[in-house]
Amino acid sequence: MLFSTGVRAETILAIGGEEESVLELSSWLYYSPVNEGEDIEQVRRLSSTQWHRLTPEYNNRIGIDPFWVKFSVYNYEEEELNRILSLANPHIDRIELYHVIQNKIIDKVVMGDSLPFSQRPLINNIFLYPFELEPEELHTFYLKIETEGSASLPLSLWSQNSFAKNIEATSLTHGFQLGALTAIGLFSLFIAITSRSFSYSYYSGYVLSVTLLVATLHGFAFRFIWPTWPAFQQLMVLLLIPLTMFFALLFTEKVLQLKYHNVRMLRICRYGATYALLLTLTTPFLNYALALYINIISVLFFTVLLMGIAVIQAFKGHKLAKLYTLAWGGMLAGSFVTGLMYLGFIELPIKHLTPVMLGLMFEILFMAAVLAIRYNDERKAKLRIQQEALLQAQRIRQTREESLLIEADSNEKLERMVQERTLELEIALRELNEANQKLTEQATIDSLTGVRNRAAFDKRLLAEGRLSRRQQTPMAILMLDIDRFKSINDNYGHLAGDQTLRLIAQTLKENLKRPADLVSRFGGEEFAIILPNTAEEGAVLVAELIRKTVAELPILWENKTIPLTISIGVSAEIINTENQPNNLLEQADKALYRAKNNGRNCVMVYTPEP
Repeated sequence: MLFSTGVRAETILAIGGEEESVLELSSWLYYSPVNEGEDIEQVRRLSSTQWHRLTPEYNNRIGIDPFWVKFSVYNYEEEELNRILSLANPHIDRIELYHVIQNKIIDKVVMGDSLPFSQRPLINNIFLYPFELEPEELHTFYLKIETEGSASLPLSLWSQNSFAKNIEATSLTHGFQLGALTAIGLFSLFIAITSRSFSYSYYSGYVLSVTLLVATLHGFAFRFIWPTWPAFQQLMVLLLIPLTMFFALLFTEKVLQLKYHNVRMLRICRYGATYALLLTLTTPFLNYALALYINIISVLFFTVLLMGIAVIQAFKGHKLAKLYTLAWGGMLAGSFVTGLMYLGFIELPIKHLTPVMLGLMFEILFMAAVLAIRYNDERKAKLRIQQEALLQAQRIRQTREESLLIEADSNEKLERMVQERTLELEIALRELNEANQKLTEQATIDSLTGVRNRAAFDKRLLAEGRLSRRQQTPMAILMLDIDRFKSINDNYGHLAGDQTLRLIAQTLKENLKRPADLVSRFGGEEFAIILPNTAEEGAVLVAELIRKTVAELPILWENKTIPLTISIGVSAEIINTENQPNNLLEQADKALYRAKNNGRNCVMVYTPEP
């Protein structure tokens, strides 16, 4: 009854002498908002009705107003007890702790991450306050909490033995985690430097940013890196969260090869990386609570976004996307649970950072596996290309040697013949040279239209396909067919049909400006065009120009106007295999037939049939 009167009906925590004990104080805490100009003496005189049970719904939020917390401890044993009061939230800006014994303030301690690290009563990542309880003595603690971040108060009362064991286990866990992250990050950085790989560069940036962020969240960075610069403690959190997002987005773009699989997703990742970079530069100038809310919501959004991109690519059959989805799934779950706990939507009997730390370790280990698989695939591809190049070089060398042998034999014969018939040989060689040139021209030129023939087209198609495959540039093929050409032959005669073919061939050559573009007569009234280094959009523009030009041609035969239109099929893509050029030609042919079936006089782009 005497004790309850002294603390105004407050519930008192009575403790004994268990040396291995640890007591969570969340059920014994009372709070009262801070009034302007209020000092500790005024707070001590507050009535019991002005103190309320401290519940997670009140303080487990970001940017809460300053408030007082108090609790009382009574030693019912007949021996002195040594205890350590711990506050395991290293991001409280300022804590004013008043230690009261028998209504007398015996100690005042000010600590927080807005103060230099050396001002703490005990040097540790979290806030500690040691004290002694004499037998049958009542101790009351008043804590004034001021913070712009999370106001979570995981207060505990430890015996010295139990605290020593706990700090050893915690240090081992955190040390292993940070050591593993640092090792993975530095290893990836060394690989990036030696291989000049963007994938490893972005991954090492991501892992090292995460490592520094984890060290900052656990208080290790404040303790060992910038102990005399408390302003860095809050600033680095706001810088590292969006910086981590920046590297994660760029790494996702590279590891999923979105440049080749989905250009729209590639743009989304780059826009997101730009947003993260802007967030890195602007959030330090915002209100801390607002900036932290923006960062948490951004992390949740981009985590879901990257998960969605990975799932879509996984359903399309990409091997790396499946492993990436599995890795990012753990990060997604951990980020969501931690984010919702920080935002105050859910309450769990664990620390706020525990879910995201577990998800992060799971994600980074799997990402390392994904990167290793990607590196192995690239190494095999390079080895295969080198082997193909070596075989080609061997074939060229063999052909050169055979040519040299033939040339040597011919030289011997020619020397003998020169001695006998010098003048006749020169004349014969001149005539032979002219004949060879004519034969070469005749072998590659269509005699009727004057453009390249089918043999020249097939040879050029193979060469341009290899060039597209080596340089990873798109190649386009246009297949053209004269609409109702049979009716021209039937109505105006075959000579009119021949004149029409010549005129269209001349028109096609005039509309292709680049020397590398090739026009050939494919057969009958069909023409084929090869457009190197041309994407689908450019090929469609060229096809439409040709179609309109042909439709406007004034074709007269015996004072009669011949109506003339053409249908065009278009197919364009980057060549990746040896047989793909022929597939590209077949796709253009299918697109041509679709153009014919859709009414003629139109351009159709090949699309896969459902």
